[in-house]
Formats: sequence, structure tokens, C-alpha cells
Amino acid sequence: MEKLWSPWRSAYIDSFKKKKKSSKCIFCDASKENLKSKNSLVVYKGKMSYIMLNLYPYNSGHLMIIPNRHLSDFSFLTDDEMIEITNEVKLSLKALTKSLKPQGFNVGLNLGKAAGAGIEEHIHFHVVPRWNGDTNFMPAIGRVKIISQDLLETKRKLIEAFDLLSKKKKK
Repeated sequence: MEKLWSPWRSAYIDSFKKKKKSSKCIFCDASKENLKSKNSLVVYKGKMSYIMLNLYPYNSGHLMIIPNRHLSDFSFLTDDEMIEITNEVKLSLKALTKSLKPQGFNVGLNLGKAAGAGIEEHIHFHVVPRWNGDTNFMPAIGRVKIISQDLLETKRKLIEAFDLLSKKKKK
């Protein structure tokens, strides 16, 4: 069995421990961002949730689906929020397939620090595109993860795919 290790994420997760707890939430802030802003990683907005690229991705195109409401408990999501989020997972799979052509996906969420949540205060779902052979010696030996595509280029491709898929859905 191959194992995917991600030691580069430790510094990211540890950085949250060192910061003083503030009332600001990066996901709440991101929900208000404009898709066209160069600083925003948001690629799609629904009524109750949105989709953004992960700043610290496991692979190119690593997306997160995030409810607009600030929640840490899965059971507090409304049925309407769950339906929209599930539809956005499906839309993300289609957009990633169209724009990056992955060979598979990991889809899920991490509830709590012990489960690997880097930001446990605001629930979010992950969609990680996968390719055969994307686990290799670089992360294991070199402690380096190769992300083969620029984040802004990935954003541009995904916004185009989401726009196209959204227009087809409305017809």
C-alpha cells in the first residue's frame, strides 16, 4: 500500500497554534470576496456556500466547498445548505474534469483538529483531483510537494469551467 505523507502541511497547521485567536475567520472573509479579484481564491459562489482553491493544496485544483455561515459542527448545517453543498461538490467534479482532466478524486471533510482540520472553526469540504502516479518520491524523500500548475492559472481555468457549467444548468 502506498502512503501519501504531507509533512509540508505541519508548518501551516502549526502557524494557527502560534497566532492569537482573533475574531476574524479567513473563510468568512473569503465569502465576501469578488471572484475577479486577483487576491481571491474564490472560483464560484452559490446562495449559501462558495467554492475556493486551497492556498496550501495537496494537488493542483484542490478545492474547498464552504458554507457562508460560520459553523464548526456538521449537524448544524441545514438541509438546504447540505443540498447546495452536495450540488457544488458535483459541480466541482465536473469543472475539475473539464479543466484539469484528473483520473480520480478524493472528496471529504476533516471534523476537528484530531481529524486533520487546519481550520476547525469553519466547516469545509475538500475536493482533491488525483492522477495516477501523483504520489511519488518527492514528498517522501525530498520533503517537497510539486504543484504543477500556477494557482492563478488554475483559478482562471476553473472560473471558465464553472461559468460554462452554470450556463448549461440554467438552460
